[in-house]
Amino acid sequence: MAIFAHRLPYLMELSFPSYYSSSFSRCHFMVPRFSSGDSFWNSGCSGVSFSVCNRRISTLLAPKSRIEEFRLFGSVELNRFVTRDDADEMSEGFFETIEELERMVREPADVLEDMDDRLSARESQLVLVYFSQEGRDSWFALEVFEWLLKENRVDKETMELMVSIMCGWFKNLIEGERVVGDVVDLLVDMDCVGLKPTFSMIEKIISLYWEAGKKEEAVLFVKEVLRRRISYAVDDREGQKGGPTGYLAWKMMVDGNYRGVVKLVIDFRERGLKPEIYSYLIAMTAVDKELNELSKALRKLKGFIKAGLVAELDLENVRLVEEYKSDLVRDGVQLSNWVFQEGSSTHIALVHERLLTMYVCAGRGLEAERHLWEMKLVGKEVSQELYDIVLAICASQKEAGSVGRLLTRIDAINSWSRKRTLSWLLRGYIKGGHFEEASETIIKMLYLNLYPEYLDRVAVLRGLRKGIQQSGNVEPYLKLCKHLSDANLIGPFLVYLYIRSYKLWIIKLL
Repeated sequence: MAIFAHRLPYLMELSFPSYYSSSFSRCHFMVPRFSSGDSFWNSGCSGVSFSVCNRRISTLLAPKSRIEEFRLFGSVELNRFVTRDDADEMSEGFFETIEELERMVREPADVLEDMDDRLSARESQLVLVYFSQEGRDSWFALEVFEWLLKENRVDKETMELMVSIMCGWFKNLIEGERVVGDVVDLLVDMDCVGLKPTFSMIEKIISLYWEAGKKEEAVLFVKEVLRRRISYAVDDREGQKGGPTGYLAWKMMVDGNYRGVVKLVIDFRERGLKPEIYSYLIAMTAVDKELNELSKALRKLKGFIKAGLVAELDLENVRLVEEYKSDLVRDGVQLSNWVFQEGSSTHIALVHERLLTMYVCAGRGLEAERHLWEMKLVGKEVSQELYDIVLAICASQKEAGSVGRLLTRIDAINSWSRKRTLSWLLRGYIKGGHFEEASETIIKMLYLNLYPEYLDRVAVLRGLRKGIQQSGNVEPYLKLCKHLSDANLIGPFLVYLYIRSYKLWIIKLL
């Protein structure tokens, strides 16, 4: 240990060479005092320290609590690489290398070249660890890594070590209130020395911003990555969010900011930042979720109106709701067009699936039916429930053609599924106020020995009764009553008919 201590100058003032990217221009190193009984490597931060531009630099071995703050990406801890036993293995060449690099009178590559035959593989790793400590300039370790890579001395463990160091620096930059440009510059520096950033690292940086509550900075970071077209290695793992924009959009969607996701992706695309295809699909999912939340809110509002707790929406508010819904649908269609233009055949089914969900949530039956058939054409399986939901929407809008097409498959399904499908059809007609069509559906169900639910039968009878008062046509009502009576679903009933011109009442038992 005394070797290293005696080799350090008492006090020296050096200018940084021009190839360093440090923001400060002058550096002061001061020699600390050692007590005879102290061990350099086993001491804490009080053992040895350097004052560099008023920032404190830890020694090679920081206290255990300090080391535990650094985590390798992939849940590998930094103290896996640094142990107290390393102190017994250090050679004089290691300390001379550190001293020469600290002097900065020669380029790191030249220093390392001279010391190549005196440094073991383990000592090369610990040089990286030394310069990874808080307060060091990133180029120290990056140039050491570049030299190791050039000399083909980077194994898997060294690569993991360097990734850990980089993640620690990113964490310090983000927590230290540094500007987004500094974080992006470090990514560029990594690429320059052959340490290509991975998508996992991009995810990590976005997550660090997000967890720190710096969501605007996370957006700025992704914008800058796209603007400067920073390349990254794609990780071979499941659950990957496609790219920076997609991962950021996913984080926003988890927070429930669905509208924000849509605006983010569209804004990036219109600025020419070229977000990845996955981000369009995420934004389309956000459109579906926002429409679904809007539908829930409107149903809750109708419940309050029915209970007399709030007044009904006026025409202006109704118009605003429909306009908002139309804007969401328009955004969803625009996103789908970009996927069709830039995506591949593997994305087609996913787009039609999201468009189907979007039109279902928006209550647009014809468009929903079209994308349902499009899904079948590209081989995407469609659930029976989706068929029934689209059928109900088309029935509520009295789209006879769509209803007929969707009912063509009714003969190919079992009795239980058939009843469920016809019940959806019935309730669609009821919701749309088409009670004569609903009556015909009940009669069809009775013909197939399928019995409608009690509440559905009552709703249709009440609707037909109101229709008599408006049109004076009693035939649909009597026809339904007759079939219900024949099926023993209602008892005998009296029909009163009043002929006004003759002032005559006719009473008939059915």
